[in-house]
Amino acid sequence: MRLFLRRFIPDASPLSHRERIRSAGGALVGILATGLISRAAIGSGSALPAMIAPMGASAVLLFAVPASPLAQPWSIVGGNLVAALVGVTAAAWVPDPFLAAALAISCAIALMMALRCLHPPSGAVALTAVLGGHDIRELGYAFALWPVGANSLLLLAIALLFNNLTGRAYPHVSARAPADHGTKDPAPSARAGITAADLDAVLADYDQILDVRRGDLQAIILQAQIHAYRRRTGKVTCADIMSRDVIAVAPGDSLRTVLDLLRKRRVKALPVTDESARVLGIVTQTDILHKTVWEMRGPRLGLARRIGLTLARGRAPHGSVEDIMTAPVRTARPETPIADIVLWMSDAGLHHLPVVGQDRRLVGIVSQTDLVAELLAEMSGHSDPLPQQEVAIPANRKAVVATA
Repeated sequence: MRLFLRRFIPDASPLSHRERIRSAGGALVGILATGLISRAAIGSGSALPAMIAPMGASAVLLFAVPASPLAQPWSIVGGNLVAALVGVTAAAWVPDPFLAAALAISCAIALMMALRCLHPPSGAVALTAVLGGHDIRELGYAFALWPVGANSLLLLAIALLFNNLTGRAYPHVSARAPADHGTKDPAPSARAGITAADLDAVLADYDQILDVRRGDLQAIILQAQIHAYRRRTGKVTCADIMSRDVIAVAPGDSLRTVLDLLRKRRVKALPVTDESARVLGIVTQTDILHKTVWEMRGPRLGLARRIGLTLARGRAPHGSVEDIMTAPVRTARPETPIADIVLWMSDAGLHHLPVVGQDRRLVGIVSQTDLVAELLAEMSGHSDPLPQQEVAIPANRKAVVATA
């Protein structure tokens, strides 16, 4: 009996108290502001309704599940307007109110699906247009403008402001796409395990609307794979595989100095640090090739880049490292599991990842070579991480890089 009853209770995802408070607070602010602004617009003595009940359901989506495809701007505005127009039309042409209500909701769902603006509260909008009483029926098609259109736009504007101010990107953006290298090959993370094509095939067979974007679903699956890999690899971290004898350059070093170091040490990247060894950026072979022009004496800044840097900074560039370095740069901590940096380095196209300790001070660097060596060791069952020791950055911040 208990198992039977349990089927009626959905499995809820883990949710923090902060997120629950944020969602409830957003609905409070959204509905209150929408109501007060609407009443002020039409006046307290107006026969027009200041707000309609379906806005309560819209608030649940916009503030509690803002990542849902059903809660995006086009969903609320397009869905509510379509439902209002369909409901008014059904009420005008079908005498029986219950038949009109059924037709309105049915047609509204079909149109919202076709227009990709499915919004569950819009079903209540269509129902309100048919069964809302004399005053609403008297509005006719104006009902789609007021109160439906006005309420929808006001609530949407508040959701845009509130969600973004409280740490929820809205409109929702799926996980950042991997770096595009201009080839037909899929991203590294999509070449193994579950691919986008696999997911599309399963969703086509499933043939039901899921309240999650495909991109988000793919990102969740990928993160689950990373967690599983982290569990299998134990506690191997950046500190176990990173190179510790690292060379770093200063922002004011010349382009010629960078080129000579890259050639002499046969490396492909150099962290850029300040006098306290804090990481400011990274300069790579790609930066040298793409951000400079070449002449007999070596690389220099081209005219277009000089003008761009001058306009951006308000001062002329000096042809130094800071003029071509990549900043800000993604970094890792010594305790970062290698399972995390596998994804960072593969899809983002990173070849080197500076490792920083307290106050962003450079303590090492992880290269793709280090990572591949560790993965091969894990596969062979002979992982032998490097002994942990503190890194001593010389006073001039220069030492030999041990990575290729």
